[in-house]
Amino acid sequence: MIQTFHLLPEITLRCFSDNRFKQETLSLQFIRPMRKEEASLNALLPAVLLRGCETAADLRAITQRLDDLYGASVGAQLRRVGDYQTTGLSCSFMQEAYALDNDAVFAPMMAFLQELMFRPLLVGGVFSEEFVEGEKRNLLSAIAAQRNDKRIYANGQMVKRMCKGDSFGIPRLGEKEDVEAITPAGLYAHYQKVLRESPVHLFYVGATAPEKIAKLLRPMFAGLERNPVALPAQTPFHDCGGCTETEEMDVAQGKLCLGFVTPVTLRDKDFVAMQIFNTVFGGGMMSKLFMRIRETLSLCYDISSTYHGSKGIVTVSAGIDNHMDSAVQEEILAQLQACQAGDFTDDELTAAKQALLTQLQSTHDSPGAIEGYYATAALSGLTLSPADYIRAVEDTTAADVANAAKTLRLHTVYFLRGPVL
Repeated sequence: MIQTFHLLPEITLRCFSDNRFKQETLSLQFIRPMRKEEASLNALLPAVLLRGCETAADLRAITQRLDDLYGASVGAQLRRVGDYQTTGLSCSFMQEAYALDNDAVFAPMMAFLQELMFRPLLVGGVFSEEFVEGEKRNLLSAIAAQRNDKRIYANGQMVKRMCKGDSFGIPRLGEKEDVEAITPAGLYAHYQKVLRESPVHLFYVGATAPEKIAKLLRPMFAGLERNPVALPAQTPFHDCGGCTETEEMDVAQGKLCLGFVTPVTLRDKDFVAMQIFNTVFGGGMMSKLFMRIRETLSLCYDISSTYHGSKGIVTVSAGIDNHMDSAVQEEILAQLQACQAGDFTDDELTAAKQALLTQLQSTHDSPGAIEGYYATAALSGLTLSPADYIRAVEDTTAADVANAAKTLRLHTVYFLRGPVL
């Protein structure tokens, strides 16, 4: 059960009480509308904050503080949830009941989190150039790694073209040129804007009484100068027209990506049926795309589909020989038509349901998994608890799945192929 506390205007704490774990988790997320001009700033910010603060000026000092707290950990928290991007920190620490002589753990951990978040190490009134430039290199390496993975690159290029009028087309880490343009002064100015304007979501998982958590956390924000700006509502896909595009690159294996749109998002009653459809269609190794196109026809090396419920987008990605794009696309559409006609077996439907049920049943297996589900659901608009979700999966019929499939429409095709010889 989730208990919600409004600590201050636009600062919300959600607590999930659970005494099964020795570890407790708390995430601190500042929520921003997804915008190209600040995506890279938001991605870089938590990494720079974790390089040093006033009371722990480098990584060695931070590590020592965490070791003193029974090996606690702190990490960057960066998510893209529909039209929103989150930036902040998350920490994991031992439940006080397991500490020696009832040592305090939670309060010192929160004090240190506050220092890392709100008292960063400054040089000349701005972030350390050494810290900023070091983390820029790391972020640029992460962006380069995505380009080097041609499956990720091709799918990203397809989404950019498909979502040219929608925030979903903005890469979660931002663009290379935007990262390169960041300065210590510019990042610090953005940091101040984030603290001043952003709605804040905190999520706690552990055995401590929620009322005590709220009492301890409220003073953390009392000294901040705040003028919070309410977030716009999450929106479905904003269509500015699709396209079919081929890009040539020195690759041995082509990457074919198809983007479909549907009016069904995770805020709609048919969401679970759409999720099951996607699993039947291409969401696993027992799906129609995998079994038919890869295993039976041997038309591709790999193939899968993904349903992006926050927007109402289904993407298909296939690794193929460079001359097989037309044949593979034709067969993908044939399998979609089969799903729309209800042409799938009871075994296929049962396998898809079981795959989803297995995922949902593992939601409460760790504090991190609990935080990930509920914190993301609160931002995306998903109102189903895992238990409600499980019941909805079990109750969904074959007709429901076929009706969900009928809402799909092909929007964009992107093909990354090797040079024409």
